[in-house]
Amino acid sequence: MNNPKCSVCIANYNGIDVIGPCLESLCNQDSDVPIEIIIHDDASTDGSVEFIRKNYPGVLLLTSEKNIGFCASNNRMVDAAQGEYVLILNNDLELHKNAIKTLYNFSRENDKTGILTLPQYNAGTGDLIDIGELLDPFMNAVPNKSYERNNVAMVIGACMWMKKSLWIELGGFPEWFESLAEDMYLCCVARLMGYPVIALADSGYDHWVGKSLGGGKVVENRLQTSFKRRSLSERNKSFVLCLYYPTILLSIILPLHLILLIVEGIALSLVKKDPQIFRKIYVSCLRSLWLQRRRIINLRRIIQKQSIIPLRQLLSCHTCVPYKLNMLMKYGLPFIE
Repeated sequence: MNNPKCSVCIANYNGIDVIGPCLESLCNQDSDVPIEIIIHDDASTDGSVEFIRKNYPGVLLLTSEKNIGFCASNNRMVDAAQGEYVLILNNDLELHKNAIKTLYNFSRENDKTGILTLPQYNAGTGDLIDIGELLDPFMNAVPNKSYERNNVAMVIGACMWMKKSLWIELGGFPEWFESLAEDMYLCCVARLMGYPVIALADSGYDHWVGKSLGGGKVVENRLQTSFKRRSLSERNKSFVLCLYYPTILLSIILPLHLILLIVEGIALSLVKKDPQIFRKIYVSCLRSLWLQRRRIINLRRIIQKQSIIPLRQLLSCHTCVPYKLNMLMKYGLPFIE
C-alpha cells in the first residue's frame, strides 16, 4: 500500500498453523487507517512461505535462508517499513476488530505516546492474561490486570506499537539477544529516556501463548516451560538488569541476583534430580554474562548517559516481592521440557 500510516511487522518461523488467523484478524479490522503488512519468514520448513504467497499476495514478504532470530527479523522489517507507526505482532495471536483504530487514535491524540499495547487474552480460554506488565526487583515480568492502571514497566513484543522514529531512536531490538526480553529491553530504555510505556484498557488481542517458542504458560494449573525458553529468558533478563539500573541500585541488586540464580539453579536441579537444569540454564546464563561483559559495559554507558527519569518514577512500575516466589507458591516447581 502506498503511504500507509502503520506498518504491521510479523516475524514468522514455522507458523503455518497460526499465521492465517493472524492475518485474517488484520484484514478484518474495523478501521480506515491505511496499513501495510510485512512478514519476515525466518527460514521456515513447514511451507509457510508458499502459504503466505498463495493466500496473501498483498503482504510484503521478506525471507531468510538461515534462521536469524526474532530480534533481527523485526529489525529488518522495521527498516523496510513505510508507515509513521509500527506494530510488532507475534504470528500466534489474533487482534480484536478495533485494535488498530484504538492504538492509532490514542497516538494521534497524545503527542508523546512512547510504546503502547492492548489487553492480552488467552486464546484458548478467553481469560485476561495482562494489560501490560510491571517488573519485580530482578526483572521478572509481573502481569498487570488492572484496567485502571495504564502506565506500566513494559509490554510484551507480541503486540507493541510505537512511532517508527522512536524505534530508530531506541536502536531497535538488540540482535545479540536472539529472542525473549528484547521487549523488556526496549521498554526499559524508552522509560529511561522519558517515554511512557502505556497499556490501553480498550480492545485487545487473543494470544496462543507459547505456540511460537514453546512453554511460558500454565497447563493444568502447573507452569510449563522449556530449556530453550528458560535459558534465553534468564540470560536476557540478566542483560537488561545490568543495563537498566542506575549504579547505586545495580551495586546492590546485581550481586543478590547472581547469588539467587545460583541457589535457584542448584535447588531446582536437586529437587528435579536433573543436573542439566543447572548446566543448561543457570551456568549458561552466568557464562553469557561474563562473555558479553564488554558489550554490556559499553552499551550501559550509552544508555545511562541518556537517562533522564527520576529514580522514584523509575521504580513506580516495580513491585517489591519477587515474582518467582509468587509463582512457586501458586503453581509449585515449573515443569521443564
